[in-house]
Formats: sequence, C-alpha cells, structure tokens
Amino acid sequence: MRIVEISSFVAVPLAGMTLAQLGAEVVRIDPIGGAADYHRWPLTDAGESIYWAGLNKNKRSLTVDMRSDAGQDVVTRLIADSGVFLTNVTGRPWHSHPTLRQRRPDLIQVEVSGRADGGTGVDYTVNAGIGFPLVTGAPDSAAPVNHVLPAWDVSCGLYAALAVVTALRHRDATGDGQHVTIPLENVALATASNLSLLTEVMVGGTTRERIGNAVYGTYGRDFTGSDGSAFMVVALTNRHFRDLAALTDTTEDVAALADSLGVDFTDEGQRYTHREALSALFAGWFARHTGDEIAAALGRTSVLWERYRTFAEAAASERVTANPLFTTLEQPRIGRFAATGVPMAIDGCYPPPDVAPALGDDTETVLSDWLGLDARRIDALRAAGALA
Repeated sequence: MRIVEISSFVAVPLAGMTLAQLGAEVVRIDPIGGAADYHRWPLTDAGESIYWAGLNKNKRSLTVDMRSDAGQDVVTRLIADSGVFLTNVTGRPWHSHPTLRQRRPDLIQVEVSGRADGGTGVDYTVNAGIGFPLVTGAPDSAAPVNHVLPAWDVSCGLYAALAVVTALRHRDATGDGQHVTIPLENVALATASNLSLLTEVMVGGTTRERIGNAVYGTYGRDFTGSDGSAFMVVALTNRHFRDLAALTDTTEDVAALADSLGVDFTDEGQRYTHREALSALFAGWFARHTGDEIAAALGRTSVLWERYRTFAEAAASERVTANPLFTTLEQPRIGRFAATGVPMAIDGCYPPPDVAPALGDDTETVLSDWLGLDARRIDALRAAGALA
C-alpha cells in the first residue's frame, strides 16, 4: 500500500506514521525548506527538530516546489500512482478531490481540517470552545486550564488512519474510492458527546464542575506521602474500596461514616458524592508513610494506583528500558534513543520503528521508483526549480 502525505504538526503526521509502522509505504511531501513543523521544538543543540523526527518515523521524504506547475504535476502524479492521499492542507484547487479524481477515479483522499464550517482551528483553540478547560483544575480555580496533551490531534490522527484502512476495504469490495473529511473540532465534539459531557447538559440541564484530581462518578484522587511523593489512587470496584480502607486502617471509620450519613458505600456514586470525607480518612495513612512504603503496600492490594513521575523518571524506568515496545534507534541528526513503533503487539511482537528521514532524503528514489523518472528527467526538474 502506497500513501502520499502532505501535512504538518500532529494529526496527519501521526496518521501517516501509524500506517507506515503497520507496513504501508508512506511518502511525506514537503515544500522545499520544509513545512511549518520542520523546526518545531524541542530541538537538539544543533537545531534539529526532535519533534519532527518523532512524528515521521518509518516514512520517506520528498521535497517539491508546490507553487510551480512542474512541482504540482509531480505531486499529482505521485498521488494518482499511490491511490491514497492523506492531508491537512486544504483549500488548494490543484490537489482538491474533484481535481485529483480526474487522474485517479478510485482515489482515496482523507482530509483533516480545523472546523466543519471551513474555519481554521488547532487543538488548543478547538479545546477552548468545547468546555474541557473550564472543568479542569482545582475546584477553587476560576481561570480556564488547558491540558498539555494535544488530545484532539492524537485522536484525530488515529481516526484518520482508521479512515484510510476503512476506505481501502471499501475500495477492495466495490472498486470505488472515497473522500473522507475529518474536522478536528468534530473529533472533540464527538468525544465530549460520547463521554456524556454534552448529553448531560441536554438531558439533565447540569454541567460538570471542577473537581481537581478526583475521578468523576467514582472514588479516585491524589495523595501525598511523608516525603512529598505523590500518588494517584482509584477504587473503581467494591473490592478496590474495601482494600483501600483496609490498607489505611480505616475500615471501621468508613463504616461509621456511612452510618452517620445514612449512605451505602458499595454504591460508587455515594463514594464519589462523599469523596472529601472519605479522603480525609485515608489521607492520614499516606501522610505517615514514604513513597517507597506506599508503593510497596499498594502493590499488595487490588487498588488501582500509580506514583506521579516526571518524563525523566519515566524514561529511566523499566517501563521504558525493559519494555519490548521500545527499540534503540540511531536517528541521524538527533542521536541514539529508545523509540516506539505502534503500541500493539501483533502475534506477540511489536512492529519496530525505523528512522525518520531528513527533508528530501528520498526525492530521487521515489521519483524513480514510483514514476519511472530517469536521472536526466529528475535533473531537468531540479534545473527548473521544481526540486531542491
């Protein structure tokens, strides 16, 4: 399977990389000098983008002057040859779906845009308009709190990869291509709807409130140890909750609290409603123990938990160093590090990552392999300024 990708930033590069790591031959086409994300932070000391390398593993790279007629012709020929086009660069008539279908009637084209009405949007602006920043953060906070993870970009990228696979299956069955559009805003809206955040307003007239690090609808929150270590603890089931009470020596206190309130803590909704009173009972045990003691004790229970860690701590931990998901990669221009392929084991094995190309690394090879251009014709395109 061959795929042409014209993209920048997160969603579509992630989609293309996911498909490449699952076996597709993906060629990312960039303008000469690179797209807007080619020098995006974080950077190495030499100014190379660690970010760009992270989202373009396993791909091939071709650079073209897409403002020139010759460059546009090269790109459209490559798209027609591959039959699959993945992009978040919209509004250009020369690579619109109606235009490209004239060259490849069964073309599959998946386009990611900002908003369904044609407006622009990125993860951070889309997120602001959905509601999440106003239910994120401490209960006494008045200001919006953005999440650090570009959740809608990541979700959108996976939707885009799924759209390509689904459209390929459709084409195999019917012979017809498809034009799939995925507005980033709609990904966020669909998620908020599926998780009932929008529905509860429509049906019940209620809206979520800020609850800090608590888990909505059940019992979960963060606790701090005597040495300042922090833990996230979640008790989803009655067994989890009983084990948490037993661990913290509060079983009798929890029962007394239930009696005084006239509630049944086998109901997770009641555990959520009275979370502050319960947390006051549990917090003392955490405050009397170090992080190592807490981890060892929690590890002997059914309670769901994890210690808060920095990225540096996570990178040095066995969950990275001993995890078969990671492969040591010698990435040109970046260095040697543990990198991931797709996070799924297929018949017990994780597909390994391959290095990200430098900008334009594969221009001549792709033009030769895909379009059959010889060195003379490639040199002519370079002389005309269509290639770097």
